[in-house]
Amino acid sequence: MKKIGELLIEAGKVSERDIERALLAQREMGDRLGQVLIKLGLVSELDMTQALSEQLEIPMLSASDFPEEPVALPEIPQIFLISNGVVPVSRTEQEVLFAASAPQDPYLCKALGMAIDAPVRVVFGLEGDISKALEAREENQTSSEDDEFGDQFSGQSDDEFIEHLKDLASEAPVIRLVNQIIHRAVDMSASDIHIEPFEDGLHLRYRVDGVLQEQPDSPAASLAPAIASRVKLLSGMNIAERRLPQDGRIMTRVKGHELDLRVSTIPTVHGESIVMRVLDRESIRLSLPDMGFSEDTLARYQTLLAKPHGVLLVTGPTGSGKTTTLYASLASLDSDRLKIITVEDPVEYQLQGVNQIQVQSQIELTFARSLRSILRQDPDIIMIGEMRDTETAQIGVQSALTGHLVLSTLHTNTAAGAITRLEDMGVERYLITSSVNGVLAQRLVRTLCSSCKEPVELSEVAVRKYNLQRFLPEGQTTVFQAKGCDHCGHTGYVGRTSIHELFLLDDEMHRVIMEGADATTLHITARRQGMITLYEDGLRKVVQGLTSLEEVMRITQDQSQDDGLPESAGSSDARAGNAIA
Repeated sequence: MKKIGELLIEAGKVSERDIERALLAQREMGDRLGQVLIKLGLVSELDMTQALSEQLEIPMLSASDFPEEPVALPEIPQIFLISNGVVPVSRTEQEVLFAASAPQDPYLCKALGMAIDAPVRVVFGLEGDISKALEAREENQTSSEDDEFGDQFSGQSDDEFIEHLKDLASEAPVIRLVNQIIHRAVDMSASDIHIEPFEDGLHLRYRVDGVLQEQPDSPAASLAPAIASRVKLLSGMNIAERRLPQDGRIMTRVKGHELDLRVSTIPTVHGESIVMRVLDRESIRLSLPDMGFSEDTLARYQTLLAKPHGVLLVTGPTGSGKTTTLYASLASLDSDRLKIITVEDPVEYQLQGVNQIQVQSQIELTFARSLRSILRQDPDIIMIGEMRDTETAQIGVQSALTGHLVLSTLHTNTAAGAITRLEDMGVERYLITSSVNGVLAQRLVRTLCSSCKEPVELSEVAVRKYNLQRFLPEGQTTVFQAKGCDHCGHTGYVGRTSIHELFLLDDEMHRVIMEGADATTLHITARRQGMITLYEDGLRKVVQGLTSLEEVMRITQDQSQDDGLPESAGSSDARAGNAIA
């Protein structure tokens, strides 16, 4: 019998070098060689199953060979079929035919034969096809059977419950289910996966282009503990701890994409809520011109990056692309000529020629402790992932005053708000004016689908209401709005771009800060100095046809009102749409 590796090489599916790599990985992972090759993305499940079918001389069934109606087989519990990845295909007087992902397993054939006391034949089937068939069977199960599955944990002690969870998390159905959840995130280009237990069941939602989308085919509520345990095992969390929040990380490869999943769990009244932030290492754009900057804002921002020392802050809420902008900023610098060190939690993407430090709080390697140490490394540029506390902010400011360029992020709503935030963190005003060069506020807005976006005529009332007259070219009276088609999933949007607000600290701004002005006064002063706000930068992208007025209003409602526009300008998407006529 030829080895599976030889068959795959002969079929041209892999190279000898691929097999060598898989054998090395097999020593670490412990799985069968075929499973290792699939996990590494070197072969598809179909190619592997066909090769195994040839090697073992066991037939293989395709999805079209499966029956439309589930085969009745009351002798075998549904949980056994799910746990072993096997599904009945047909039943005759001569034999019962099953499809399984591992039909060569002698235990499986023996157990099936004993359960139904009839001749049994098990052939190959693809895991995805088997999973769909099992889901169809599960939908046909009675509520009593569902209750039986859900009550499997009753009467168990804590230790027995935890061991049961570990067993469930290691079984094929749960592994497949969690893999399917992650694979769907890649297919949808989702940035976050939300798995949330509620009273009415388990909800599965994906954040696509900044907006959450509910999935109608959420997993059964009874699978919630097993799913949580599987995710915890993958991310290195404590599976026994269900009362406290936990954080972890999963590194995996899905459909040719290197994924970094940042996992967070938190206990709720109905179970553990799980959120996975999806970081696709291969889709990251590390070019400042591709980040959505307007030309004038980019030119001023690059001037700040070229300064030899000082603090440059990027602000915005979670998920607004702050860290990506900082990565693109570092990538635009000459790492061969400059010594660049970053302190991050976590290190999201590895940059060529940049020394990156991962914060590890469990061994007290904090932002502040790392910063104190790296100043002895003779850096030219320091990037701090986030100024979270007083000590980190003060060390960052002192670093800027001693001849370093310091890049960092802050969680504030506006660029001017970063100044008052630093004051709240204990940084003296005179230190702020001496060290901070500028603050960049950023948001992400969805871009219109090029396949279905449609023009809409602007009335004179709408132009005045939204202050569009400043940005509309002479003679232009139309912008674009979302419509929806199959290409964009009927949302009207595909992808996102950035809008920015760059707050520069000049002599006038230094005077206002030293007088103790609040964020509102700072913002008004910056406007007088010519600062383009987030709302106005959004309007420029509306005029260019990149996004819609409704989308800009959704992201910058507070901004539009702060800039002296009528109250109705920021009231709602619907009212914004009604004004365009």
